[in-house]
Amino acid sequence: MSSTPVTGPEAEAGSDLRAIGRRRWVGEVVSALPAQEVALLAVGSGGLVVGLVLAALGQPSLASWSWIVATAPILGGLVLEIARSLPRGKIGLDILAAISMTAGLFLGEPLAANVVALMYAGGQLLERYAEGHARREMSALLGRVAKTAMRYVEDGALSETPIETLRPGDRLLVRHGEVVPVDGRVFKGSASLDESALTGEALPIKRSKGAEVMSGSTLVGTPFDLEVLKPAAASTYAGIVRLVEAAQQSKAPMSRLADRYALGFLVLSLGLAALAWWVSGEAHRALAVLVIATPCPLILAVPVAIISGISNAARHGVLVKDGGTMEHLARVQTAVLDKTGTLTYGVARVAHIVTSPGIGEDELLTLAASLDQASGHVVAQALVEEARRRSLHLLPPEAIEEAAGEGISGVVDGKHVLVGAASYVGSRCHSGDPTAFHDGISPNTMTVTVGVDGKVTGIIILADEVRLDAARVLAEMRKSGVGRIILASGDRYDVAYAIGDKLGVDQVLAELQPAVKLEAIAAEKKNAIVMMVGDGVNDAPALAAADVGVAMGARGAAASSEAASVVVMVDRLEPLAHAIRIAKSTRRIALQSIFIGLGLSIGGMVIAAAGFIEPVWGALLQEAIDVAVVVNALRALR
Repeated sequence: MSSTPVTGPEAEAGSDLRAIGRRRWVGEVVSALPAQEVALLAVGSGGLVVGLVLAALGQPSLASWSWIVATAPILGGLVLEIARSLPRGKIGLDILAAISMTAGLFLGEPLAANVVALMYAGGQLLERYAEGHARREMSALLGRVAKTAMRYVEDGALSETPIETLRPGDRLLVRHGEVVPVDGRVFKGSASLDESALTGEALPIKRSKGAEVMSGSTLVGTPFDLEVLKPAAASTYAGIVRLVEAAQQSKAPMSRLADRYALGFLVLSLGLAALAWWVSGEAHRALAVLVIATPCPLILAVPVAIISGISNAARHGVLVKDGGTMEHLARVQTAVLDKTGTLTYGVARVAHIVTSPGIGEDELLTLAASLDQASGHVVAQALVEEARRRSLHLLPPEAIEEAAGEGISGVVDGKHVLVGAASYVGSRCHSGDPTAFHDGISPNTMTVTVGVDGKVTGIIILADEVRLDAARVLAEMRKSGVGRIILASGDRYDVAYAIGDKLGVDQVLAELQPAVKLEAIAAEKKNAIVMMVGDGVNDAPALAAADVGVAMGARGAAASSEAASVVVMVDRLEPLAHAIRIAKSTRRIALQSIFIGLGLSIGGMVIAAAGFIEPVWGALLQEAIDVAVVVNALRALR
């Protein structure tokens, strides 16, 4: 297979196409709350208020009915949920809430039952809000798949054809900006492709006649003819879609943090209530124990802490999509990071300028960038951006002529300037050798040759540079408890190992296809909780399979944002380190709330078992405990 980095202005901003269809997750998170939970909370709070008003007006019977009516739908929904959970072997603290409500209704304490119902409904609303976006659709990934292709038919005519009807041997025309619909080979011409979403290679790649082309890559140069090698269902991009779907389906849902303490607390509460009833012979004493035992500290405090932590992370530019992910993020032990767009910027930037005697770097860049203002090529944009970063004054170009795939010429400040591939500039200059400037150039670079007034005057070297904050972020991850860091890339071995050595990672995996990267994630998951960080379509299966998938969503592919459970919304790594610290703090605060709440509840249960607390007062005591643990949980906002 023939492939070389594109050095002429054939490839336009292919990286921009990777952002097409990206979902705005922040908008989704702040969308409407779950209607059913809102309705139950309204019924519970409305019934409580109406009952209290009726009781104050001297209508205790009507007040009791108000509390019963308000409790019944919440209790009914809870019983149905328990009935669905028990066959799956899931025993949660919700059982205690159901027992407390039922006992309150049957023992003539509807106010206590209503208070418990209200707290339960509030906790459910918070929890559903925290986890409402846990299920992600694959619409963005599937939307990128081409639906039709321009196929040559009789007499060389073109017909728009559904891709599922394409067969090996068909010949297609792939136009500028289109996604290659099926795997094939270049039949006529040459193809300049942005393959970054598939292989992680940041620079556009030129495929010569006869070279194979993967579906899912984007044509950023002139049109070319493609010979179909595989039907759509068997092509590379379709395989990636299937890998993501399979990885998501194999990911078991995570149980709530509070439920880990459910069985022990449930047995303790029921045992103490039964003991109080047996010793005293008073059912109301058992009810008081159960009301205080109702795990509102767990039902409320854990979702509040998680939502607070998610909000805190969002302020730092990181969207954590559900509460289970927040907890997993706090316990990550192994981090697997992609290279392109994750540890590097994912775009070509000016790394170095080599000039001939008599011309300075800034002068050469000014001439080249001034001319490149007339080009839409991704490399031309990189030169213009670097010139502006250096505050250079760009001049208007004149007499512009651009050779597709080769270079551009024109007049800048009275000088005839050439910018492009070495062959293009060298063939149009009467002096100077472009190869004389290439000594010691790294293989992970591309070069742009510049000629001025018929003389080759230098080269501009571009590379996908390591992020400035990458080393610091990896060090902060280690301080946060991430003991193993792996660089996993689809790029070449020499490039990946050079960056891995520079950053001090524990292992480097290079030239990985999506399926192999998925296998690497599965192997690491056997020994630790694994976080995968990436930004391309090729990362999507691994992101979906990891315990925590983190997508660099500011520039990354829509598919990676869909498959990930964490999205970094800014084009920096540093917010991820903040998010890990926030997750650890959130989990610590949630556990504090659990233990504080359970400790206070157990103390109240003992007092109630001794006969010193009535059921209604027990419910009010439980309210006070709720306030204490929720206030503590809100610390996660900081």
